[in-house]
Amino acid sequence: MNLEITSYNNQYRIRGVLNKQNVYQFNSEFKNIFEKFDSLTLSIEGLTNIDRYGVNALAQLHNESIAKRKSLSIIGFGCDDLYEHFKSEENAA
Repeated sequence: MNLEITSYNNQYRIRGVLNKQNVYQFNSEFKNIFEKFDSLTLSIEGLTNIDRYGVNALAQLHNESIAKRKSLSIIGFGCDDLYEHFKSEENAA
């Protein structure tokens, strides 16, 4: 399954696979997003698979929101790969 990003105002739904082959699409969609919105909600409920490039893209978006003092909410359980990544980061801290 390919990456599908749909939006309504400042709410975005990400479905499919986020990986090295399509992370450019994710980055293009969210480039300068915090110039348009003060808050952003990402639903990752439909995300079926993510690799380290996808995780890094989400982390970069998170870091940008902090740097620009904007609100970023990531909702939904998404795929197990993402959950395991953040779980392992939490245990390492």
